[in-house]
Amino acid sequence: MATTLLEQIQQGCDELGLTLSEQQQQHLLGYVLLLDKWNKVYNLTSVRNIDEMVSRHLLDSLSILPYLSGVSLLDVGSGGGLPGIPISIARPDLAVTLLDSNSKKTRFLQQVKAELGLDNVTVVHARIEQADLPQYEMVTARAFSTIGDIIDLTGGHCHDAGKLLLMKGVYPESELGALGNDFSLGSIHVLDVPGSDGQRHLVELVKG
Repeated sequence: MATTLLEQIQQGCDELGLTLSEQQQQHLLGYVLLLDKWNKVYNLTSVRNIDEMVSRHLLDSLSILPYLSGVSLLDVGSGGGLPGIPISIARPDLAVTLLDSNSKKTRFLQQVKAELGLDNVTVVHARIEQADLPQYEMVTARAFSTIGDIIDLTGGHCHDAGKLLLMKGVYPESELGALGNDFSLGSIHVLDVPGSDGQRHLVELVKG
């Protein structure tokens, strides 16, 4: 099974135009295997099929790599580590903070960090409203909340001129009316995720 999954990961990375080392690909495989194993007990994701985890979680997370800039990233409501863990593996130069309020999920994230030796990852168990955090150049959220709520909850943790990178399914036209004055719309990118049929969009909001 592991060989087939690794081939899936390699093919997906090729389609995304990503060049990753053999060790990075092995770490991505290790992460998916851990996610599948812990999901049976901790209910980390509603996706039960490990093959689907590769496309719907791993490659989906990696699809936003071309739009990252800067050296610090906060992944809010990280859950099972998405998109933060795949990004941290692909970008070891990036300081990635994974935040979640569910202790079972942060326990899993600590285990992934330890087993894969991800020195660039920090795991924080807290609600975003109460978290004592610095400011980051990028804040990501995937399937977390509406755009307006995400701005309210996370905007203060974003550097001036920093970015909110929000992963959405269908084009979030109605939500874009709730931007307010602190953030402006930078770009909306259509994400072409290998092996996934559904619509995927990345909403890029710029602070200031």
